[in-house]
Amino acid sequence: MTDEHENALRAVAQNPEAFVAYLADLQRMLLGIGQNLETLQRETRVHLRSTHVEGDRWYHARLRALPLERQLTDVLRHLKAVTAGLEKGAYKRRAHEDEVNALPGKRREKAIAKDRKKPPAALPNSPTEKGSAPADSRYGGPTTIFDLGDRRSA
Repeated sequence: MTDEHENALRAVAQNPEAFVAYLADLQRMLLGIGQNLETLQRETRVHLRSTHVEGDRWYHARLRALPLERQLTDVLRHLKAVTAGLEKGAYKRRAHEDEVNALPGKRREKAIAKDRKKPPAALPNSPTEKGSAPADSRYGGPTTIFDLGDRRSA
């Protein structure tokens, strides 16, 4: 029975829609429990604060009831935190799935942007005649008077 349950939960964890539905069911169940606890808290408070023992002052019943009231309040606060956590977990699971689905497109766009930034590959130049000026005269021109070759001074 445990293996079947684990396999079912494994399948739920792998499917984002099933995961969200499962967490919504848990949240719904916990919210129902929370309503029952709130009712129990109110009724317990009324009963405990109205229970007086002979010789009590007016505040003794309230003081005796405070530890239990505080405990029930803590339980309700934690229950609300758990339900909020379930809701946040469902949202994050959906966001994760959307991010995973969008990741190949983002990587493709990054690669295209990276290729745009790169300078185009240099094309092989055709052999130029000796002494003729290259296409860009700033680079590759004669650097000293000895490189002038066939040129003669005027």
